[in-house]
Amino acid sequence: MHIHYNTFRNYRMSSLYARRMARLSARIFGNVFRPTSSQSMKVVQLMNEKPREHKPEVTEYYPPHTEVYKMMRRLQFLGLYRDEHADFRAEMKRVARLKGKAPPKKGEGKRALKRK
Repeated sequence: MHIHYNTFRNYRMSSLYARRMARLSARIFGNVFRPTSSQSMKVVQLMNEKPREHKPEVTEYYPPHTEVYKMMRRLQFLGLYRDEHADFRAEMKRVARLKGKAPPKKGEGKRALKRK
């Protein structure tokens, strides 16, 4: 990506045609035509890279939990998958409701009854 400064010095001394060809070559291959410092080259390289949000190592860092959860819920609804833990929680809620231990519905709690 980076061409040495000596190469550019040779282009400066050469003919107009050679300089124009060097500039065209730099444009085609994405190189910088004018001599630049290492700090400026770092900026050029940063601008040539893909943005962080488009890099797969950044975007695919975490597994797709939400998509998997939605897919499993759909399969569970269709009867193709059985989540025993969810079934256990639903059963425990049902048993608590039968015993009268379930939380009250919205608007039927102690605080709501005080207002009436």
